[in-house]
Amino acid sequence: MSLVPYGLARRVFFQLDPEVAHELTMASLARIQGTPLTWAYRTRQVEDPVVLAGIKFPNRVGLAAGLDKNARCIDALKAMGFGFIEVGTVTPKAQPGNAKPRMFRLPKANALINRLGFNNDGLEAFLENVQHSALRRKKDPSLVLGLNIGKNAATPIENATDDYLICLDGVYPHADYVTVNISSPNTKNLRALQSDEALDALLGAIAQRREVLQKQHGKRIPIFVKIAPDLDGAQIGVIAATLLRHGMDGVVATNTTLSRDAVKGMEHADEAGGLSGAPVFEASNRVIAQLRAALGPKYPIIGVGGVMSAQDAVEKIRAGADVVQMYTGLIYKGPELVKQAALAIKAYRK
Repeated sequence: MSLVPYGLARRVFFQLDPEVAHELTMASLARIQGTPLTWAYRTRQVEDPVVLAGIKFPNRVGLAAGLDKNARCIDALKAMGFGFIEVGTVTPKAQPGNAKPRMFRLPKANALINRLGFNNDGLEAFLENVQHSALRRKKDPSLVLGLNIGKNAATPIENATDDYLICLDGVYPHADYVTVNISSPNTKNLRALQSDEALDALLGAIAQRREVLQKQHGKRIPIFVKIAPDLDGAQIGVIAATLLRHGMDGVVATNTTLSRDAVKGMEHADEAGGLSGAPVFEASNRVIAQLRAALGPKYPIIGVGGVMSAQDAVEKIRAGADVVQMYTGLIYKGPELVKQAALAIKAYRK
């Protein structure tokens, strides 16, 4: 049980610039992981195992990519009780991302807007951090680790596949699953990869490379694809068919939204970037439900977007997700939300 009231910590952090607060938090977690100080927020992991894509997830609540872009805090985040953690997005080369300021809070809506732009230290540093985590050194099975890959901003969209293959080669030996991120709104033209021909070409190349890597490493690593909430039914149908055609193992639904309908008139609402938190909840659930209808009852779906309460997590499952992820909810509600959501889902599933 956490020894630090999150409400108090949040009041302090919300006085700071959002990105400054984020970096301060991640730097602190990186310093204290592996030390007795993790008891200040450690939470017992809820046992509610489920097997998806051949992986045994200890429980159904995970951390979404984007919080720990450089995989610096895997062990610290594990202590919060997650069943799985996704780190990244990583790109082949280090890049600074978009110009600051690029992260904004909308407290009245329990939301964030970010236009970070895949800022990260690059693939080499990312893999070093993954390999040095106690989770990997001890081959700890009590947490599933997903590694999320993307393209560099400077890489032309027509060469995007090259970047994804470089990243896939690098992360493959170290991942429990890999997520192909084609849905961030903050890298120019990236969402164009969700279109029919572009997606078909990208996933075809990834599937071929996976066959080579499977033989090379003697194991088959599941591959998930992360999509946007700003898709209509026809687009979702095309994506579902393409996932199945190329043997992708699952889908992450969804990333942030470009819509501002739910936050009109609020401070920062007109900032460019992806909107996350409560306002994306309904759109995410709509996409999840449509994917479930298109993909059938057994295809793995990770539901993410607007999980701000235990009931929200249950609603994601009810919409058709097998497991859920959170990010903005963790910032607004604190680590206690992890256990609350895991217990609520476990009770709902009984």
